[in-house]
Amino acid sequence: MTDTLVHRRVASARRGENATVVCRMESGWLVFGDRQVLPGYSILLPDPVVPHLNALGFESRSRFLTDMSIAGDAILEATDAIRINYAVLGNYEPALHAHIYPRYDWEPEDKRSGPPLAYDWLEARAFDPSVDRPLMDDVASAVEARGALRTGRDDRSEGRR
Repeated sequence: MTDTLVHRRVASARRGENATVVCRMESGWLVFGDRQVLPGYSILLPDPVVPHLNALGFESRSRFLTDMSIAGDAILEATDAIRINYAVLGNYEPALHAHIYPRYDWEPEDKRSGPPLAYDWLEARAFDPSVDRPLMDDVASAVEARGALRTGRDDRSEGRR
């Protein structure tokens, strides 16, 4: 399948038309989620898109997973999150992507120890570039400080509006 949401989001990031782009990492694009139920919720989209993690060779797989964890480090640094939850599912959108969920001590007790999907995502605040850009810039700076931005023609400004 080559027309998943992941494929479309990567294509729009390449064209510089994806407002959710935080930065270009070695393995793909770090983007903010369309719903910010937890501030800083992000997704790592591989570029090029592959169907699942096991479709990558060892080096590419290692790079993707390392980038995922570096994005988590950056989100921890840029927020007051106490930990990061990661999920690589791909059942609904059969293309590799990693969900990166910051978790906070201010979350309601009944949600804090459960999966992030326990929240009502339809009620969550929609991504808003005017609200989210400062945090996105902080995350991008933290990624850059870790040396994880893609260098050369694909830099942190690519994909931004």
